[in-house]
Amino acid sequence: MNPQPGSPVPQEVSAELTRVVERWHQLPLDHALRCMPPVAALVQRLADDVARSRGRATAPVPDLGPAVVMDQLAVMVHDHCAAFAAIPPGVTRPVARVTDLTGELSGIRKSLAQRG
Repeated sequence: MNPQPGSPVPQEVSAELTRVVERWHQLPLDHALRCMPPVAALVQRLADDVARSRGRATAPVPDLGPAVVMDQLAVMVHDHCAAFAAIPPGVTRPVARVTDLTGELSGIRKSLAQRG
């Protein structure tokens, strides 16, 4: 999950996403299932923000279960960062972005530690 050269994902976001994914893979299945709702909610919120930023209608992100949710999260973090990096400074953004993506991911990771 290290950022690729030219990646729109800031280093601190990428590092926290890596920690979340690593912690997720350590969870027993029953704990992962209990931890799914806040992760899925963040994925959906990021997807909604990306859709709105592109002038598209929002759509539900499919629930593909705990084996796939971290991939969905990684994709949406990337797409979210890319969508908002593409908006030039000073241009009114069509939607308020998650202002502290690192903090959001850190909160998810901490909740995994408490529940797992």
